[in-house]
Amino acid sequence: MNHSFAILAISFVLSVISIAIVIFVTRKFNIYDQFDERKIHTEATPRLGGIGIFTGFVLGLLIYYFSGVAPHSLPLRMWLLIAGCALIFFMGVWDDLKPWRARYKFLTQCLAAILVLAGGFTFRKITFGPLNFAFSMGWFSVPLTFCWIIGVTNAVNLIDGLDGLAGSIATLVAVTYAFFFLRYGNEPAMMVCLILAVSVSGFLVFNLPFPRAKIFMGDGGSQFLGFVLSVLPLISAKNGMATIALPYAAAVLIIPVFDTIAAIWRRVREKRGILDPDRFHLHHKLLMLGFSKRQTLVVVACFQFVLSLFISVSGWTGGLMATVLLFAVYLLGLLFFTVIHVRKEGLLKEEEIAD
Repeated sequence: MNHSFAILAISFVLSVISIAIVIFVTRKFNIYDQFDERKIHTEATPRLGGIGIFTGFVLGLLIYYFSGVAPHSLPLRMWLLIAGCALIFFMGVWDDLKPWRARYKFLTQCLAAILVLAGGFTFRKITFGPLNFAFSMGWFSVPLTFCWIIGVTNAVNLIDGLDGLAGSIATLVAVTYAFFFLRYGNEPAMMVCLILAVSVSGFLVFNLPFPRAKIFMGDGGSQFLGFVLSVLPLISAKNGMATIALPYAAAVLIIPVFDTIAAIWRRVREKRGILDPDRFHLHHKLLMLGFSKRQTLVVVACFQFVLSLFISVSGWTGGLMATVLLFAVYLLGLLFFTVIHVRKEGLLKEEEIAD
């Protein structure tokens, strides 16, 4: 156990050191985030913080498996996960430096998804233990998992629009997944989740708005985070130990998932392209309602914490209590987004009348 804590500390330190170096280099060569109509910040800020997250995670993972702390050597499926992460990460960094067309980014995401699917990372069943429900998906598991990976990758990318927001959500999600794997007795999978959590925490040292963010994660970080968070629930042990069931995996990521669904519906309703940018994501709406940037971060992070707590308790209990708690999570998510949407629409109508 002491060795595991040491590896987590190393991953955190590697992330912090890497980001400190990135900040120095990007400032020296004037590599800053570009301003556009979607951006909230007004100061010139580096946007390659994903390098630190990626470095802490991948090196921490390799140290864990090659130091003898892990119960077995690094399996092929984990090499494929690292390869997929690298592909997404380098595409994102390249996009940060010289923007890619959406079709090329989507193709890269597809290739990365195929790599992890080849490693056996799939939802094989739709299960819900408290009700003893299990449905084997057969061949449909591959296209479903493929859509899950692409969807979550982009959902986390879209939620990254405010200092500390995506990083805080990702950290809480990774820790929640770790609790599930602890319950399953799957220590390697739990360590993978915790290594990601501490690597993101190293980034948050520089990204939280206290007083303001010194660096952004950029697409290299947000796309990488979304990809890893989509794959973490799919990790299983050599003995076929269960992955995290789809209803739970989706519930943990309910904030970025619901925000993305709302964005797609909004753009379809307005007869715009689903990739068209706008300023009506969750954090934009909270800012419109009068919350400051810090207050918005605190509100969303606290809501994610409450959801993660409910989901963790549901995962550790059984029977009716687990069912009620999981249902409550989806209901809370729906109410949260609905109330904010209604308040935003009312504010816009008031502004129209005033004009």
